[in-house]
Amino acid sequence: MGGTADATHFRSDDVGVEGGKRADRPELAKALAACRKHKAKLIIAKLDRLSRNLAFIATLMDSGVEFIAVDNPHANKLTIHILAAVAQHERETISERTKAALAAAKRRGVKLGSPRLVAARKASRKARSTAADTFAANVRPHYQGNSEQRRQQPPRRRQGAKRPRYTDSSR
Repeated sequence: MGGTADATHFRSDDVGVEGGKRADRPELAKALAACRKHKAKLIIAKLDRLSRNLAFIATLMDSGVEFIAVDNPHANKLTIHILAAVAQHERETISERTKAALAAAKRRGVKLGSPRLVAARKASRKARSTAADTFAANVRPHYQGNSEQRRQQPPRRRQGAKRPRYTDSSR
């Protein structure tokens, strides 16, 4: 985690964009370690984006690193505890409402998920196949002919050409 420090300030513009639902947060762990090292305060944008888990916030408060939430900079430990409890309650309420709405939609016969998933997969396969064919057409001349020609003309990837990346979430 990079940063600049002097006798009174430590600044790091490293930003971790991790979901507040996760307990394992490597970027937050790095930020806490840097704050401990420089005896600095951790500045977070919004308390409820840090976590909507009261136990997580309480553990962070007991970690020995002070933190300030920009959305409520004058909050003391009691206020932060209350706001964390409210955020956790809100998270649970949102979850219950979402589950109820999905169950009601399912009872009404609504098909959940992407209605165009099959078409999207088909288009994706076609695009990947076209990219692979293009790549093969570019590389094939380097592998045809005798070995002397191959030594004189190295494969395209040695010349800096990148191979297409294939990712398929359906696998």
